[in-house]
Amino acid sequence: MWRVTVRALVVLLSAWLFGTLVWGWFQQNGDEKPRTQHTERPGRGSGDPDQSCFCHLTGVLDDCFCDVESIDVFNNFKIFPRIKKLTERDYFRYYRVNLKRPCPFWPDDGHCSIKDCHVEPCPEYSQAANSMSDMSECEQAKELGAINSTLSNQSKEAFADWARHDDAQDHFCELDDETSPDAEYVDLLLNPERFTGYKGPSAWRVWNSIYEENCFKPRSVYRPLNPLAPSRGESVCFSLSLCLEKRVFYRLISGLHSSINIHLCAEYLLDEGWGRSVWGPNVQEFRQRFDVAETKGEGTRRLKNLYFLYLIELRALYKVAPYFERAVVNLYTGNSQEDAATKELLLQVFNEIRMFPMHFDEKSMFAGHKMEAKTLKEEFRLHFKNISRIMDCVGCSKCRLWGKLQTQGLGTALKILFSEKEIKNLPEHSPSKGFQLTRQEIVALLNGFGR
Repeated sequence: MWRVTVRALVVLLSAWLFGTLVWGWFQQNGDEKPRTQHTERPGRGSGDPDQSCFCHLTGVLDDCFCDVESIDVFNNFKIFPRIKKLTERDYFRYYRVNLKRPCPFWPDDGHCSIKDCHVEPCPEYSQAANSMSDMSECEQAKELGAINSTLSNQSKEAFADWARHDDAQDHFCELDDETSPDAEYVDLLLNPERFTGYKGPSAWRVWNSIYEENCFKPRSVYRPLNPLAPSRGESVCFSLSLCLEKRVFYRLISGLHSSINIHLCAEYLLDEGWGRSVWGPNVQEFRQRFDVAETKGEGTRRLKNLYFLYLIELRALYKVAPYFERAVVNLYTGNSQEDAATKELLLQVFNEIRMFPMHFDEKSMFAGHKMEAKTLKEEFRLHFKNISRIMDCVGCSKCRLWGKLQTQGLGTALKILFSEKEIKNLPEHSPSKGFQLTRQEIVALLNGFGR
């Protein structure tokens, strides 16, 4: 008898749950009009949280004949898996950088997130707001922004060997950080690019200087670099009055900014407790930076500029492939088997890149009157050099590391695109005097592209 009772109760409970679900569905959808072929898709400002950032990220990119969908398929299935393996190799995981270089444009603000900072109120907060919670946030930012400089004795001995090998090569360009006594190797796998707590006026001042003083920014682009500043009511459209070269420059810097922001949103500190930190995607932070409504329509353009940056660096890798395919080029770490495997993997990447059918055509740049083109090219170079120097003003060691690396990676890509004749005339079995890449430039180029 009790078995029958139990079965009856189960049937009644199942019927009640099913009825509740059906009634709830009708309540939610009862007022919705049937969709027809004339029903409009969610547009700008749509309340659909899953589509608000990406529904407009489609179709052909400006200034080239490539579309977003083709890039996604090519990158996700052909390039990214190989690049990920490549950047985990010893040659590409160690980056030599000087993180102690002083800011050349304004006094060091002593932001609490740098490695050796004193626990003082962050510049973002006034003295009156210097509560215990402010102090702990400052301490947290210090810890999150610190560089993990752990290296084994074996690695240190290998680096000395690498230096002797590199010094024996022919260099015909300024080596910058590589020659500084303050430069040191950093393990990029131990120092991933992610949120560190570095924010506020200190960070905004860096990007303000890049966009407002060193970038060919269209006046009509809305960019509230300081979220606390009132909007100036600028219209949201991309001015085509800029020449192609200046438009390309702006889009590259915007794409670099988008890349950095996306990685901070993807590796955000979600929780910290019980002796371990939990990192993961912060969707709300991502929407704040790229949602159509939140950014007054600029978010989709920022994401498209990231795709444009990808195309430029992809094109640079396509162009520089002959440099690495020569037998004289060795990705030296002292381990011949490791070196051969690393180069083979790099050549596989180049083979895949050759198969991409829609490369950016850089020949359209600087193609006008010779004197005007030469002046514009020099202006292009000086603007970018200034931006690379601004990265020394970043007050967080880890942010400075990845900012300098990605900026140098993009600078190396531009150097390649501007050196087509020199690359074509490379000798097969001897070092080149017309075109040369340093270890630092190679590591920055591939890791920047990997980002």
